[in-house]
Amino acid sequence: MNDQTSKTLRVFAPAKINLYLHVTGQRENGYHTLDSLVGFADIGDEIQISSAEDFRFEITGPFANAFHGRDIDASPESSNLAVRAVWALSRLAEKAPAFKITLQKNLPLGAGIGGGSADAAAVLWGLLEYWNLSADLDGLDALMIMLGADVPVCFACKTLHVSGIGEKLKPVSPAPEIPIVLVHPGKACNTKEIFNRFKSDFSETITPPAHFNSATEMIDFLADTENMLTSSALHFVPEIQNTMRALSTKKDCLLSRMSGSGSTCFGLFDDMDQAEKAAENLMIENPDWWVKSGWLGRPERY
Repeated sequence: MNDQTSKTLRVFAPAKINLYLHVTGQRENGYHTLDSLVGFADIGDEIQISSAEDFRFEITGPFANAFHGRDIDASPESSNLAVRAVWALSRLAEKAPAFKITLQKNLPLGAGIGGGSADAAAVLWGLLEYWNLSADLDGLDALMIMLGADVPVCFACKTLHVSGIGEKLKPVSPAPEIPIVLVHPGKACNTKEIFNRFKSDFSETITPPAHFNSATEMIDFLADTENMLTSSALHFVPEIQNTMRALSTKKDCLLSRMSGSGSTCFGLFDDMDQAEKAAENLMIENPDWWVKSGWLGRPERY
């Protein structure tokens, strides 16, 4: 539909999962360089772009009440990454933002699963479609890095080996679809604080296989990796340890680990039925936790 007066787009913003995360160094500007295998789940937020006379922004969903002040501001001074993405692309493409963005916030905040970056990436992806612009738009890559180190990988929205500060992306294809359970213990992690506390020796960058023939191959590879930010995150949110332990004890859990800078943990399972049963049991045992089951490697933008 080319008539923008009636156009509405819905874009999925999937949770980003750091299957492993190694810290390889620190640049003079303070940014840490990383080595990570990143996948995406069919669990996430949703962005809706609908026609309006001028730009408006609204947050709905189970975590909408977590936003306050500049996070709900629709102006260029907003601190919300989704809004900042609108104004940044508007300037780059020289287009007036005459639409309403509705963010359905389904993912917890401060969770280490790329929520804000995924939202910004989904906004960019949707606006390119809305404005009939090419993904090869000159300056788009630099714009994404300016918004945040995780935005480029979230924009790509597929299994990738990530290095540098997030700008170096190498596809891992095909990547298997694996049942996954996400658990957030109800306490957020502050990414800056986690990295500031990181004191371990830096790791060498490793090279994942160009593809995995099966889930077993991926799990075997991941067994020799880790999330090097876990100990830093545990200092601020010790509940992460119980979350990982609770996942690991569930039947057919192949691997449990913290994602990103925390505090969401994930479990990879051999069978979807077992993943769903594990999620049900975890919700019963820990009613204050946020728990979701789904598929890793099966995100869809629409």
